Amino acid sequence: MITGNPQMTWYPPFSTPPISTTSRYGSHGAFYRYKNSMGKSLPLFYIYDSYLTSPEAWAHLLTPNGPHSVRNTPYDGVFIALLVEEGHTHDILAAGFDGMYTYFASNGFSFGSSHQNWKAVKSFCDANNLMFIPSVGPGYIDTSIRPWNNHNTRNRVNGKYYETALQAALTVRPEIVSITSFNEWHEGTQIEKAIPKKTPTRLYLDYLPHQPSLYLELTRRWAEHFIKEKEQWLM
Repeated sequence: MITGNPQMTWYPPFSTPPISTTSRYGSHGAFYRYKNSMGKSLPLFYIYDSYLTSPEAWAHLLTPNGPHSVRNTPYDGVFIALLVEEGHTHDILAAGFDGMYTYFASNGFSFGSSHQNWKAVKSFCDANNLMFIPSVGPGYIDTSIRPWNNHNTRNRVNGKYYETALQAALTVRPEIVSITSFNEWHEGTQIEKAIPKKTPTRLYLDYLPHQPSLYLELTRRWAEHFIKEKEQWLM
């Protein structure tokens, strides 16, 4: 995670249910918390595939008057739903989530991951007191595990794809930009250091002719730019 306000966050390859996470790690000094609109510092959770559970079921947990509400309890948090289809915006609002993120690194793959839709999504979120967290990635290629999915491949273009996505994200003035991903090599979205490597079953993509740290350096540069932009937005 890149600290500071605003933030850029990247995704770990696996996740843990929010309640068990809070119970186990909530008192640790390194446990990430985000200050919400009410001034409370709460754990922030990204809920992948949140749309597979009905808004009514989520509302039981996430609305203040829900029968099993976690609001204003030790398990309260900032809960961010996955936006895939346009209609999910209203479902996320009804469910009681605090905001939405787009996750997928392939521009055009879904409504949510299409850069051209981010302005409208941000307007909807602003009108309904929700956070919008656009997700950016350095490229996308998952044909080693999904051979049929070549049409969703997005070439990195030596870092230009990543920078185009970052610029699109900053254009809508979000509080947070999330990065997909730090090390999901199987989907070709990693930004960690990379060197040429080949095994009998896989050719790992590298960043040649650039240095192994190219995408970490780009991330640092854009995070610094993001902070400066945010200062201008608040003036």
